[in-house]
Amino acid sequence: MSRLIYKIVPEALWREAEAAGRFTGAPVDAADGFIHFSTAAQVRETADRHFAGQHGLLLVAVDEARLGPALKYEPSRGGALFPHLYGDLALDAVAWVRPLPLGGDGRHVFPPLEDA
Repeated sequence: MSRLIYKIVPEALWREAEAAGRFTGAPVDAADGFIHFSTAAQVRETADRHFAGQHGLLLVAVDEARLGPALKYEPSRGGALFPHLYGDLALDAVAWVRPLPLGGDGRHVFPPLEDA
């Protein structure tokens, strides 16, 4: 059984990826040499830490089984294992894309996630 991993992406950047047929990452991904993802258990904290108060975001769910050996789980600064993709994200690995709006409390409102 495959599971989903998640990427928070500004909508404009994702629309560019759709037009190009692949996602090469956000500027932070390019700087680090891989595309950062989060598991369902990690993605809310990722939103709070790196995207607090930001509008115009999308949540991209990716089938990790479609990524092959380019996907590696590696420790973050805090020691937790996060999924990192060493290469471009092919859009055929994307399960779904949904808006990630801000709620009244200023935190992002997530759709139901698998593996939460």
